[in-house]
Amino acid sequence: MANNLTHIDTWICDLDNTLYPASCNLFELIDQRMGAYIGQRFSVDADEAWRIQKGYFASHGTTLAGLMADHAIDPHEFLDFVHDIETDRLSSDPQLKAALQLLPGRKIVFTNGDAPYAARVLAALDLADCFEGVFDIHDSQYRPKPDPHAYEVFYQTHHVDPTRAIFLEDMARNLKPAKAIGMTTVWINNGSDQSNGAACESFIDYETGCASQWLDSVARELTA
Repeated sequence: MANNLTHIDTWICDLDNTLYPASCNLFELIDQRMGAYIGQRFSVDADEAWRIQKGYFASHGTTLAGLMADHAIDPHEFLDFVHDIETDRLSSDPQLKAALQLLPGRKIVFTNGDAPYAARVLAALDLADCFEGVFDIHDSQYRPKPDPHAYEVFYQTHHVDPTRAIFLEDMARNLKPAKAIGMTTVWINNGSDQSNGAACESFIDYETGCASQWLDSVARELTA
């Protein structure tokens, strides 16, 4: 495998359910906060809030994108509210940290969340010093993955050659635009993806259930 990755000089990682196991279920807390925000904003019950939330996620890539498009929601207000959660479900992963430090090249987080939240998650995982930067939803001009615009702005902002980059992501649909611009793609198939068959081998180069184990194996091979 490593023989096919010697050209990689930029390692791009999604954040939630990619840099930590989906079993942590951290996003459950964010889901609850989203439901509470929608319920309060539109005076609807929990079932209707859930329907609105998931409907926008399916149609716009993120709940926020749908709320902004249809209701001019302030993204800062929304993100501050939904990310007001504890991160004590997370813990450090020495194997992942060692692999990231060993891998040659740059490492960048590419998330549909925002940078302050990403910073808190990376700190809880003890990975803050492993990444040179975070590209967040504000950077993508509120056009989230899998909108191709987000990927174009990402590689231009960080001066990344997509053909020399690899992208690790738990949502298979977010890998399709990455592959289209030449990135090598890794699907973290850990059960978090609920997109009903969006995965396709035409845009997935590698598949694993655990980013930590996969990166550890690659790092050992590349530096052997």
